[in-house]
Amino acid sequence: MSKTAFLFPGQGVQKAGMGKDFYEHSAVAREIFDMASEVLQMDMKKLCFTENEKLNQTEYTQAALVTTCLAMARSAEAKGMKADVTAGLSLGEYCAIAISGGMYDREAVYAVRKRGILMEQAVPGGEGAMAAVLGLSADQVEHVLNEREDVFVANYNCPGQIVITGKKDAVLQAGEALISHGAKRVLPLKVSGPFHSPFLREAGNRLEETLREISWKELRIPYITNVTAAPVLETEKIQELLVRQVASPVRWQQSMERMIAEGVDTFIEIGPGNTLRGFLKKIDRNVKVCSVNTWEALEKSLEGPA
Repeated sequence: MSKTAFLFPGQGVQKAGMGKDFYEHSAVAREIFDMASEVLQMDMKKLCFTENEKLNQTEYTQAALVTTCLAMARSAEAKGMKADVTAGLSLGEYCAIAISGGMYDREAVYAVRKRGILMEQAVPGGEGAMAAVLGLSADQVEHVLNEREDVFVANYNCPGQIVITGKKDAVLQAGEALISHGAKRVLPLKVSGPFHSPFLREAGNRLEETLREISWKELRIPYITNVTAAPVLETEKIQELLVRQVASPVRWQQSMERMIAEGVDTFIEIGPGNTLRGFLKKIDRNVKVCSVNTWEALEKSLEGPA
């Protein structure tokens, strides 16, 4: 039987103007943006729709992206789109949980605002770094990092793309070593800290205080957690996994492989850009995947993924 998954991107895909066309065309999207503005006491339309420096600052980026992705997803649902399972890359996992029924949209927005602030504060600016390693397998990257301190795997994105994270000098030196071991390129990422590394463990522990305030709900459909790449249906597991997720590697490739193994054959990426679509095509070229990143793309996708 055919199964459909909704996928939500993580930090890095944000851009000025995201979600504006949904706000203009969808009453549901307007409700989401207005709700987020009320909950966070900031103008989310200004943050997401206009050119501004805050959009690329972690403490604002996370709330902006989750608000936008939820507005897009709820608009898609209003048009009749339905998911059998969800997943989100890092930050996107909050959208996946909300769409799966595990938390209210307003609480997802509130939680990621707190998460962004804690992650921003976790390591002094300039001390941490991340980089994408292209052209090596996960085993090859892990082999190089195992010989080093203060640098770790942050993301298993897809075959040939692994993200590393850690202290700035350690990431730089590891990048040089990875090039010498055959990496095609090592690209520094524009981030403000060593996300998904043990250096963020304290931020995860502090996030737990916020997550205790959440009114967790019964999951209607499973979501795939970044931490283990396994489906989650037990509500009581969500909080612990979100705490661990902050300092754990994102097992995205493994998550997609698990979905495919369990019969998912149609993937709908919801959010700015089409990064996850690119990853999926490298994981399995045979799956159907489309990106709902504009109102026009939503209407086109209702005709069926390419």
